[in-house]
Amino acid sequence: MGEDRAVIRNVVVHIANEQPLLADLFDLPVASDAGLLCTNLRSMDGKRPVFIDRIESSFFFPYHVIRFLEMPVGAVERHRAEGGNAPSETRATVE
Repeated sequence: MGEDRAVIRNVVVHIANEQPLLADLFDLPVASDAGLLCTNLRSMDGKRPVFIDRIESSFFFPYHVIRFLEMPVGAVERHRAEGGNAPSETRATVE
């Protein structure tokens, strides 16, 4: 994308039956989302995956193909400091 927008950097996206990928997220996922919107998609070694043409494109992954996400420590706080929209509380509830 050609716009300057705050992103959550270096999130590891674990896709079902695939190698993990690094991506930058525009916002934290919320329950009402249909999938994950991201940019700067790259392999774990930082290279462009062979299945994409332009690394700077935006990518949408439906949630049913994502196993889980790994967010670097402090990534959400940095995102907020850069002016991004992130919930003030990001804890998971286990019942």
